[in-house]
Amino acid sequence: MGNKYTSKTFIVEILAVLLGLVFLVPFYYVLSNSLKSFAEILSNTSALPTTIQFQNFVNAFNQMNYLKVLSNSLIITVISNAVLVIFCSMAAYMLVRTKKKISSIIFMAFVAAMVIPFVKVAGNLNLLNSIWGIVIMYLGFGSGMTIFLYHGFIKGIPVELEEAAIIDGCSRLGVFWRIVFPLLKPITVTVVILNSLWIWNDFLLPSLVLQDPELRTIPLATFFFFGQYTKQWDLALAALVISIIPLLIFFFAMQKHIVKGITSGSIK
Repeated sequence: MGNKYTSKTFIVEILAVLLGLVFLVPFYYVLSNSLKSFAEILSNTSALPTTIQFQNFVNAFNQMNYLKVLSNSLIITVISNAVLVIFCSMAAYMLVRTKKKISSIIFMAFVAAMVIPFVKVAGNLNLLNSIWGIVIMYLGFGSGMTIFLYHGFIKGIPVELEEAAIIDGCSRLGVFWRIVFPLLKPITVTVVILNSLWIWNDFLLPSLVLQDPELRTIPLATFFFFGQYTKQWDLALAALVISIIPLLIFFFAMQKHIVKGITSGSIK
């Protein structure tokens, strides 16, 4: 027999809806003002647009060179994710399965590496103004958290599965890719989602590393609508709307894996 629908449940639902509306307020301001003229934005930011200005999106698309910056953001995000998943999953596996004190020390070093100033190190290694340079820096910044997530998940995988594969003649590398890595799918999805949100929206690191206009990412291109003496709010907000569309598509496509991956990781 199911639970009865009580007044307390009704109140909780109302509060949840109200809280959801609060979180939607910023989206309303961005979307509604992206459809206004600059003068109308200054006169009343809260009202709905009196005349819809679709030309804002066309101008923003052209001025920010959207296809180019979208391509740069996609390349950096995809390659960085691939590098983080491959290197960090293998590193976490070896740290878990190598039962020595040095493994714990290395693991703590990876976690502590999150505070190392990689930008200065990259400058000394001539990695600035380079797609591969920023990918290497994202590996440096993201490896600590990514290894931490993989490390906790791998500890829950029975070692007997690996021992059976080794008895059947599988190499250590083969054991990882054929046995262990497929079992890491839930946490890998979680890692990719978290790192994608971080890398795609990151402004600080690309602004320090990618000085060449041809290498600008979407956050950098959006920022340049705010000059020293002028702020093009109409174009900036339109650019922001078209910039978050790829991320929203990715999020909704992967949303069923988010809770599943996090829940599975916590159970492990």
